[in-house]
Amino acid sequence: MKIGLIGFGKTGKSVASILLENKKFCLEWVLRQSTVLEHRSVPEFFGIQSDEPGLIYSSSKTTMEELLDKHPVDVIIDFSSNEGIYTYGELAASRNIKIISAISHYKDKELQLLKKLAHKTTVFWSPNITLGVNYLLFAAKFLKKIAPWVDIEVNEEHFKKKEGTSGTAVKIAEALDIDKENINSVRAGGIVGKHEVIFGFPYQTVRLIHESISREAFGNGVVFVAENLEHKQKGLYNFEDILSPYFVV
Repeated sequence: MKIGLIGFGKTGKSVASILLENKKFCLEWVLRQSTVLEHRSVPEFFGIQSDEPGLIYSSSKTTMEELLDKHPVDVIIDFSSNEGIYTYGELAASRNIKIISAISHYKDKELQLLKKLAHKTTVFWSPNITLGVNYLLFAAKFLKKIAPWVDIEVNEEHFKKKEGTSGTAVKIAEALDIDKENINSVRAGGIVGKHEVIFGFPYQTVRLIHESISREAFGNGVVFVAENLEHKQKGLYNFEDILSPYFVV
């Protein structure tokens, strides 16, 4: 499966390293805004031997159309920004290229665009693409269904410079019908990401906790999603769609 990766920040680099390790995928190229590292390759950047091209391009010097003409791919993985979808979405959909977006914060306008693109190709979006946090969300929803009257608190912790409330925490709150204004946020040091859901029963407490130890966790999530999307028809998918079949007895 040929992959194009958009975004090469800290998380993008971690995702790229995981993709290079997996023989089911071939990292064809990376597109980033900066011209730094242009014309180099991802394997070279990591100092490893690889047959995968992983060529690094700058969006300021190469258009998406030029890139796809020269290096066609099966899937585009987006770890850039909420504006990134406008640079490749329509073109990818017209070429039936699958889209995997891991953008934390999309506005209604971008969400509507994703739905539009899903009429032409396979589109997946999750504000947190780690497997563990989505298992947590599944378990939390099941427990809330069993005990809808239980007291629930949502806590999230991230690195000091992360702005706004975690998109994952907001998604958890929405799934559990909790006002997102009541999410408890902590910003400190270099915390990669921690989410906790506390269920307060009269005589006991249940805590569901997910903690990202390394950003490579996002890469593992991407691999899982890409493998499960391979034979999916066009449409808009989320992690619940991907995980649900595994919970059928």
